[in-house]
Amino acid sequence: MVQLVGPLRKELADSLSTCKVLVVGAGGIGCELLKNLVLTGFKIIEVIDLDTIDVSNLNRQFLFQKKHVGKSKAQVAKESALTFCPTANITAYHDSIMNPDYNTEFFRQFILVMNALDNRAARNHVNRMCLAADIPLIESGTAGYLGQVTVIKKGLTECYECQPKPTQKTFPGCTIRNTPSEPIHCIVWAKYLFNQLFGEEDADQEVSPDTADPEAAWNPEDTAARATASEKDGDIKRVSTKEWARSTGYDSVKLFHKLFKDDISYLLTMDKLWKKRKAPTPLDWHQLRNSGPKDESVGSGLKDQQVLSVWGLCKMFQHSVETLRTMLQEKGEGAELVWDKDDAPAMDFVTSAANLRMHIFSMNTKSRFDVKSMAGNIIPAIATTNAIIAGLIVLESLKILSGELESCRTIFLNKCPSLRKKLLVPCILDPPCANCYVCASKPEVTVKLNVHKTTVLCLQDRILKERFGMVAPDVQIEDGKGTILISSEEGETDANNHKFLADFGIRNGSRLQIDDFLQDYTLLVNVLHTEELERDVEFEVVGEAPDKAPPPQPNKEEVNSVTNGNKDSAQPSTSSKAPADDDDIMIVESDEEGVSSSSAAAAAPSSATKRRHSDAETGESSSKRLRKDQSGAAAAPTNDDDDDDIIALD
Repeated sequence: MVQLVGPLRKELADSLSTCKVLVVGAGGIGCELLKNLVLTGFKIIEVIDLDTIDVSNLNRQFLFQKKHVGKSKAQVAKESALTFCPTANITAYHDSIMNPDYNTEFFRQFILVMNALDNRAARNHVNRMCLAADIPLIESGTAGYLGQVTVIKKGLTECYECQPKPTQKTFPGCTIRNTPSEPIHCIVWAKYLFNQLFGEEDADQEVSPDTADPEAAWNPEDTAARATASEKDGDIKRVSTKEWARSTGYDSVKLFHKLFKDDISYLLTMDKLWKKRKAPTPLDWHQLRNSGPKDESVGSGLKDQQVLSVWGLCKMFQHSVETLRTMLQEKGEGAELVWDKDDAPAMDFVTSAANLRMHIFSMNTKSRFDVKSMAGNIIPAIATTNAIIAGLIVLESLKILSGELESCRTIFLNKCPSLRKKLLVPCILDPPCANCYVCASKPEVTVKLNVHKTTVLCLQDRILKERFGMVAPDVQIEDGKGTILISSEEGETDANNHKFLADFGIRNGSRLQIDDFLQDYTLLVNVLHTEELERDVEFEVVGEAPDKAPPPQPNKEEVNSVTNGNKDSAQPSTSSKAPADDDDIMIVESDEEGVSSSSAAAAAPSSATKRRHSDAETGESSSKRLRKDQSGAAAAPTNDDDDDDIIALD
């Protein structure tokens, strides 16, 4: 007769009390998950989160109270969870999971990793670390009323990066407020600013520098002290942005200096943010007026499609503020404006504010037409969605710990019942994608760029780190000499940063061996030189590019080296064609059916000598998406009964 401990078999209950699990993220999903884990019987839990508690978190992150505002999410979540089960052994880290301290050996100590993250970069990183450590990962995400949970296991399922992801539409607050790196970050910031000045104020839409940004201070005590500097017994004293603006009479020059000079100067004092980023440059209205170019637009064409000069943006900002101030006054005391992309003054305000911030953070500015097309709605966070997804994570974890990985599923939570009256739709896990640029046996991709205009720094930051999610890449040119282009050792190759790729003999067909020691990840990049990229496009990742990039004519020495070595490692791989309009798809070498970890490791290129674990050449995890055939049409999900129930989200 089966012995039960509560609702669980005794063997499973005993396993829960001894297994060690990692929870990454202590926010909306993380709080619910941590509570569920201790109530289910998990006893040894480690939780990591780099964020601090904001008053806007309290409506959905129920392990936190008002008195906790400004404190570490991970630490407070631990303390609150222990009230449910005082015998649990919970370790909290107030830190970033991308910190090099959390290496492969750190991940190997866990039986299972559960993601409760809010950004793609961290998801990509944890995916790769779990592949390298060969640890099961349960990935999850929510977007309003939608949610999903999936299981990722090396060699058995898709990894998180096997399928292309749609463009991310929500962003961490510290990115918006402190370290924008893409135009969309600045556009979201400008929309928040509109509401702070003229619309309905929302604590989730703060635009001033985030003084509690954990990345600005790795020391948890420093972060907590900075976050609680204006706190007294949990009661945060804030100066309303709208009230301050009213006190100035909505003076456009004073607003300009506050937003684009004083706030930026304050950000510069958070010097740890700029150790590996280009620091922003404050703007001064009077200097721009006296010395800046007076031509308000750059280039020709329709007015909405012209890119304005910095002074042109200043004038647009000034005019839009004055117009919106008048509109607000006409509505009477206590009135609010609602942002509408079809309202000219509101659109001018967002266009000018966003572009000025782009200029400050060294991004290419956008036309009014571009900004209007990029500005979208912000998806709200729903507490009940987080609760459902957290419950599903625990159910999938019980299957894994019972040794029933084959019964694990990707589960989608829909907003409305389907025709079959289902809100939850389970799907069989997909096998690894043979063309994944992360978990294939020998990951390979082709990048189209102009070698005469692309700098080494652009290759490192924009392509390898931003596009391919690496943390500390080393780059070696396959030129027969083993030239080191980029080193992860600080300062070792800084002299190369502002040189162009062509300066190192890189040309059409050149191959770069990339190795990220922290992620235990190697990628081969084929260079496809072109001078026909669209305006403001620095590079493109292309399909079947290895066939389109003929290798440069080898000299005699190179021919000999191929003849005497492994021919396969010197030739472009076979790759499948991706939909032409999807720039998120990477092309890599096809993985052979049924290849083992050891055989894949044996076939690894010899240049990957820094990799610590040979079995990491094969890998996978899973982020369930509808599969596409080569014509781009969506293929049916694995479970035929529920093909109309699927909603794929990030």
